Amino acid sequence: MSRLLLVEDDETIGGVLMSSLRAHGHEVSWQRTAHGALQTSAAQDFDLVLLDLGLPDLDGVEVCRQLRVIRPGSVLVMLTARSEEMDVVVGLEAGADDYLTKPVRLAELHARLRAHLRRGGPSPLTAASLSVGDLLVDTAARRVTIAGTELVLRAKEFDLLARLAAEPGVAVSRETLMADVWDEHWFGSTKTLDVHVAALRRKLDSASGTAVPQILTLRGHGYRLEAPAAGT
Repeated sequence: MSRLLLVEDDETIGGVLMSSLRAHGHEVSWQRTAHGALQTSAAQDFDLVLLDLGLPDLDGVEVCRQLRVIRPGSVLVMLTARSEEMDVVVGLEAGADDYLTKPVRLAELHARLRAHLRRGGPSPLTAASLSVGDLLVDTAARRVTIAGTELVLRAKEFDLLARLAAEPGVAVSRETLMADVWDEHWFGSTKTLDVHVAALRRKLDSASGTAVPQILTLRGHGYRLEAPAAGT
């Protein structure tokens, strides 16, 4: 049974989500305010947090940042009525793993939860240890180092990098990445993939090393992890 924290101030929406989540076998704690959510998350561990961005007492993006610090291992999924793309991107960059736009379709909600709560690693292609230039991915320990220095990654960032590192130099489609890293029955937008790739790029670019691989965009197809050229 997964333990979920629902943060939603709307009584009607919260009631529907609470009933549906419990009907699917989850243990759910419902908080109506940001401060209640932060206090509860500090006192209890949760596998996943469903966070409404439109809270009355504190901006949801700031709550997201604080929750990421308090519970770095929990999955954070934003619930937002905002349609502006920048709001979604800011929330993802603040630490969220994914988002759902209100009104939430319950079938999509449960498909996303299954994807995020799935255990067992991103792909059968990954070996115990993957090496590309100065990059070393230890899939057993879920650690990434570049030239011996550890790179701190969120859970899905690690899974995504491991999937790309399993086939360096190979073009991997968006559909394959979503299926292998998130879920084969992924339901909804793939914007979260682009934001995770952008975050990985920033971390790789900031790493110290003489042979750091790059993630290249293949327009209209997907991405490729490019090994550094010899002698660079």
